[in-house]
Amino acid sequence: MTTGIPALDALNTAPLDEACARLDGLYEHSPWIVRSALARRPFATPAALVAACADVVDRADVQAQLALIRAHPELAGKAMVAGTLTAESTDEQSRAGLTHCTPEEYATLQRLNAEYRARFGWPFILAVRGPRGRGLSRAQIIAAFERRLHAHPDDERRECLRQIHRIAEIRLHDKLGWEPTAGHAVWDQLAALARHSEHPEHLTVTYLSAAHRACAADIAGWMRAAGCDTVDTDAVGNVVGRYAGQRPDAPWLLTGSHYDTVRRAGPHDGRLGIAVPLAAVQALHARGERLPFGIEVVAFAEEEGQRYPATFLGSAPLVGAFDPAWLDLTDADGIPMAEAMRRAGLPGTQAAIAACARDPGRYLGFVEVHIEQGPVLSEANRPLGIVTGINGSVRWLGEYVGVACHAGTTPMTQRRDAAAGAAELTLAVERLARQHPGTVGTVGILEVPAGSINVVPGRCRFSLDLRAPTDAARDALAQAVLEAAHAIAAQRGLTLTLRETLRASAAPSDPAWQARWERAVAALGLPLHHLPSGAGHDAMMLHRRLPQAMLFVRGENGGISHNPLESTTSDDIELAVQAFARLLRDLAAELA
Repeated sequence: MTTGIPALDALNTAPLDEACARLDGLYEHSPWIVRSALARRPFATPAALVAACADVVDRADVQAQLALIRAHPELAGKAMVAGTLTAESTDEQSRAGLTHCTPEEYATLQRLNAEYRARFGWPFILAVRGPRGRGLSRAQIIAAFERRLHAHPDDERRECLRQIHRIAEIRLHDKLGWEPTAGHAVWDQLAALARHSEHPEHLTVTYLSAAHRACAADIAGWMRAAGCDTVDTDAVGNVVGRYAGQRPDAPWLLTGSHYDTVRRAGPHDGRLGIAVPLAAVQALHARGERLPFGIEVVAFAEEEGQRYPATFLGSAPLVGAFDPAWLDLTDADGIPMAEAMRRAGLPGTQAAIAACARDPGRYLGFVEVHIEQGPVLSEANRPLGIVTGINGSVRWLGEYVGVACHAGTTPMTQRRDAAAGAAELTLAVERLARQHPGTVGTVGILEVPAGSINVVPGRCRFSLDLRAPTDAARDALAQAVLEAAHAIAAQRGLTLTLRETLRASAAPSDPAWQARWERAVAALGLPLHHLPSGAGHDAMMLHRRLPQAMLFVRGENGGISHNPLESTTSDDIELAVQAFARLLRDLAAELA
């Protein structure tokens, strides 16, 4: 096997003792991890070696895991002051500026070290070189320290292990003399795009705002720089870049994601699925290579439903699903959508929007790369995940009405407590969702109007959000939850009202396209990890007309998304770019 990384090729063929020596220090004072992982040679990529090491640690017992954690020094701790850190730890703490702390920063870190060790019994572990590998700031390190100090011990132990694997990943790059160049480039693009925001302190980009239009201009620039033959903006503000195939009549592969954000967003949601395929196109263009199909990258202008009470405004027109009534919707300032479009230089007419529809006969399918937005890949130590489908969902807004009465004078046996009914329903949703495999249920809103500390609640408003991999599973859970809701009302003497606000069908991945993603990930030497998408995506809309399949990229910080802490590493992005490029090569071979 030739990997294209000379040092990795040499590692794959070296005698075991020599290979272990070359990787000395990869895991702090814990050579047993590397020795065991090397049994899985050869490794196709550096990430495959890190995955093998992560599996070794996962199979170890808790005491061995704790010993690994305790083998690490404290940040800016006594070992740093005494100069007894390993060479690797010295380099990492120096890059993060921990050797140049102010007296106040040093005092804060010493306090946090003491509090953390007292709470958990081991040192705080953080990959201080960060998701890009250049080093976190001291302020970022202190903020992470303070945030994680309040975690559950089991969760924090697992997080420490994830940070150790990240440390090992960066150390491995140094030993191999290799960098995730494409991943760095995409990470930097997304960081630069995040400078456009409607709020000076956090990322917010809603449909057709000034920040949104600035993002569109930057993305158009990305597309031109990548070598797209044409770059256009359509009637809803989608930015469309096309890289033509070998023949004028060649079919197209459609890909992309959205560039609008929620309020207080992270930089990778949606936007990752624009930059990753463009990196693959750029590589093709640099080689002067054309494929038996064209690549159409669409930066969808809207998916999140933040400015107007409608979602998928960008992808809906491509499948003829844009509701003309949406043009009359108004935002918080009373501006109709059609008027906002015209102010942004778009036609603002249904006829122009209808012209965006694609002919399915000209397209092979739709693929989307997206940050996971959840904890599954992070918990499993897998950088990439194969999406089996996008869950169907149904939502309601509901209210229980009982009797508001004095909290001191009304006996427990004579109460009609609306909030207690909603609380019981919340527990029922949790119980029923656990009983239905693959489903999730959430009561996200619980509200007692005009509530008072000494009044039994007479009204309680609530929401229901139920999701499942198939429509049948969704409907089975919904029936069980509704039966429970009515039974609670009858038992407690409450009146129940429910209003359905959303019903979305599941979008299972097309088997052939899912298999292509599987082959692409396997070619990187990575274990395959399958998971459903609990969140909605543009692929859900394209599913109406085209076969679709998605690839998820692991998120940091427990996979949190729709949050400023949302992040992924340039290494995981590199793998996504390589997987996308492999999918293109395999598809080209199929069509040749």
